[in-house]
Amino acid sequence: MKPYDAPMRRVFSVVYWAFIGLTCPVFFFGAVVVWLVTLPFDRRRVALHLYSSAWAVFYVHVNPLWRLRITGRERLPWHGPAVLVANHASLIDILVLFGLFRPYKWVSKQEIFKVPVIGWNMRLNDYVPLVRGSGASVRRMMEHCDRLLAAGSPVLIFPEGRRSADGSLQAFKDGAFDLAVRHHVPVYPIVVTGTGRALPKHGLVLREHVDVRVTVLPPLDPAAYGDVPSLRDATRQAVADHL
Repeated sequence: MKPYDAPMRRVFSVVYWAFIGLTCPVFFFGAVVVWLVTLPFDRRRVALHLYSSAWAVFYVHVNPLWRLRITGRERLPWHGPAVLVANHASLIDILVLFGLFRPYKWVSKQEIFKVPVIGWNMRLNDYVPLVRGSGASVRRMMEHCDRLLAAGSPVLIFPEGRRSADGSLQAFKDGAFDLAVRHHVPVYPIVVTGTGRALPKHGLVLREHVDVRVTVLPPLDPAAYGDVPSLRDATRQAVADHL
């Protein structure tokens, strides 16, 4: 590493995050317009989610340090309920997964919903808040996901529950797979690589040039596994094998 690389990355990081902070209100104004125009006929808020996807991916493509490649996107449904699960190593996983451009609903920690502009847009989209460690919040999250799946919207969940500190795959929690079994909908494992090197778990200083890859694996049918633990373990194994 050249001696000036670290200071330059810090300067670039400040400029990049400031750019996001300044442009987010502009994009949010557009989101409000899309929401108002489509509200009478777009009950699942598909148009708003796709607008939000373009908003997020814009920040990926304008960053010269990041290159994003997505494979298997065609496997994801445009219509009908499904459960999407992805490994989680970095804050920017959220940005790159928007690049799937499919009308799913996020399950995200409650703190993000409190962030000005970003959190407001998440509420407009009817994404799902979750307070980690709260049994009452987990129950509300599951009920919210039940309603979304019943209405035909896929949901996307990080089954590890939190970001990995070192990039290693953590144990999967049952919630996503309980939803899939009860609603008889497929599980789509999604593998994200490269984001942990792009941005560490602690801190906002961007790292070296990285290739970020998002891979959608073939869906798993809950009927083929019989119960939640078997489906959970098979999904985790599929992600682990690809990693």
